[in-house]
Amino acid sequence: MNERNERVYRMKFSGVYPLYVKKAERKGRTKAEVDEIIHWLTGYDQAGLEQVLAEGTDFETFFAQAPKLHPNRSSIKGLICGVRIEEIEDPLMREVRYLDKLIDELAKGKKMEKILRD
Repeated sequence: MNERNERVYRMKFSGVYPLYVKKAERKGRTKAEVDEIIHWLTGYDQAGLEQVLAEGTDFETFFAQAPKLHPNRSSIKGLICGVRIEEIEDPLMREVRYLDKLIDELAKGKKMEKILRD
């Protein structure tokens, strides 16, 4: 694991979450939609998500303790930060980038049915 990845894994989810919400809201989307994406991807319910935010959980723990990572998340493809998600070898970084990609799709106006690949 490289140093850059390690920094990302140690970042508090509660520090990044408001940025996800802000990005979505700037494009006319809602906090509820951001939460729905997180619920879909990780299996956290609203109470679990709020607990993670209150406890200052880091990204590594956030994904390690996720109740049920969605089985269809591997269908999330494309570029994020100039890197193809499907080519990311580090499993934890791939999970982080899945979430980034879903938030990007929300901000770009994609319909929730398309974002949540069920």
